[in-house]
Amino acid sequence: MKISIKNHIMNNFKGTSIDDIKESIVSSFNDQDEITLPGLGVFFGILWNKSSKDEQDKILNILKDSLS
Repeated sequence: MKISIKNHIMNNFKGTSIDDIKESIVSSFNDQDEITLPGLGVFFGILWNKSSKDEQDKILNILKDSLS
């Protein structure tokens, strides 16, 4: 039986409100629980794929500046 973590996470958040999504992101960082990292990765993948080239460049610059 093959389980897709990405599909599971996306299905869990279908129909949720912006506030629910925000709370999940914020609590992931506040709890510092590494079990939430795959979910954040799925969210980042969605963000990246739906972003324009300019938005992707901005994301990359934010990441680069944050890692300096």
